[in-house]
Amino acid sequence: MDHLETIATAPVLDLTPQDIDSLLDELRSYHAIFSPVFKRPEQREWSQTYLHGLLLELPRKSIEPMMLALRGADRNAIRAMQQFVSEGAWEDRAILHRLWSEIDADLGDDDGVLILDGSDFPKQGSQSVGVKHQYCGELGKTANCQAGVFLAYASPQGYTLLDHRLYVPEEWITESAYAERRKACGLPDDLTFATKPSLGWAMIEEVAQAGTVRCRWLACDEGFGRDTALLDKIAGADLWYFAEVPHDTQVWQARPDVAVPEWSGRGRKPTRERVVADAPAPQTVAAVANGLPASAWSQQLIAEGSQGPQVAEFAFVRVSAVRDELPGPEVSLVLRRSLTDAELKTYLCNAPADIPQERLVRTSGMRWPIETCFETGKQELGMGDYEIRSWQGWHHHMTLVILALAFLVRVQKRLKKTLLP
Repeated sequence: MDHLETIATAPVLDLTPQDIDSLLDELRSYHAIFSPVFKRPEQREWSQTYLHGLLLELPRKSIEPMMLALRGADRNAIRAMQQFVSEGAWEDRAILHRLWSEIDADLGDDDGVLILDGSDFPKQGSQSVGVKHQYCGELGKTANCQAGVFLAYASPQGYTLLDHRLYVPEEWITESAYAERRKACGLPDDLTFATKPSLGWAMIEEVAQAGTVRCRWLACDEGFGRDTALLDKIAGADLWYFAEVPHDTQVWQARPDVAVPEWSGRGRKPTRERVVADAPAPQTVAAVANGLPASAWSQQLIAEGSQGPQVAEFAFVRVSAVRDELPGPEVSLVLRRSLTDAELKTYLCNAPADIPQERLVRTSGMRWPIETCFETGKQELGMGDYEIRSWQGWHHHMTLVILALAFLVRVQKRLKKTLLP
């Protein structure tokens, strides 16, 4: 395979909190960027302390062990920090909007990729906001957990998280049995049920409207890619989606003719177009892949995370997507097949038909950064260590974890520049 040129994706984040113990002054300077968003001096103090705690080398980064490490056995300090995170009147959205400008300065690229994915947090008991016995991706099985939806950003300069939403199951919002828990967790009275794709779109739309992070693509797994309404919204936001889709997703290889059926003379006169009777039926994307000749496939070498370059076979087919049993947008079906176990990945992409295939191959390898963000967040930054039950506390904690992760990314970029000959 040495004749294949490696297609790069994003550099690996390999800096850990242990590497930056001596950079407290740099952390203070970084925190100062966000200080004006906190309205009170004590909020500025506690937010910097929490960031520092998330970057400590501790086995568990809930509030008490972090505060014991930084302030000693000061129960008042522990209570004050708990109040700051769980109930503090400071705005996550303002902090994150400020962060997006910094991320663009550090990592921004006109071909940047937004990445949408979920991450779950196993929890004990039934009192934490939104907790439910549901599928937990972290454990790979159904378990008691909270479910989050996250948006990340990746470019040739690096990657980090941008935003977060908590998925709240419908019964938490609508059923009277949850009334006391809603009140105890501070669930907003005007909160309505939103699916995970809807939460994802809310983040994408907010980033797109803010216009502070340069981006061209949106990558997602099939949990989001199966939602055609979401894909159409992404296209309407002038983004190119690169969405993994289930193998049973249907497409037409040749766009079928449509017409309004002739009126039989009985009943209501038809007004809606239908696919004409003699048109070919749509095929599943798996069937399209199986029907391609060997000559349609080419091997590509793509760099994906810490595993190093991976060789896979790719094929590309222009198809018509299906929308409400009618032909929808013209898109590219991108097929990726593993050389080791023949696993097939199927993607739909609304980028222009003449886009170079190399860019499609590269974008197929741009989902791993968000998985690495979750891994770093949970293993190094206490992302899942919180012992906070409230709605506000969950969002505050995730905002500060995202700030800590972006700090690691910034420091790694600066250190590598400094160390270059």
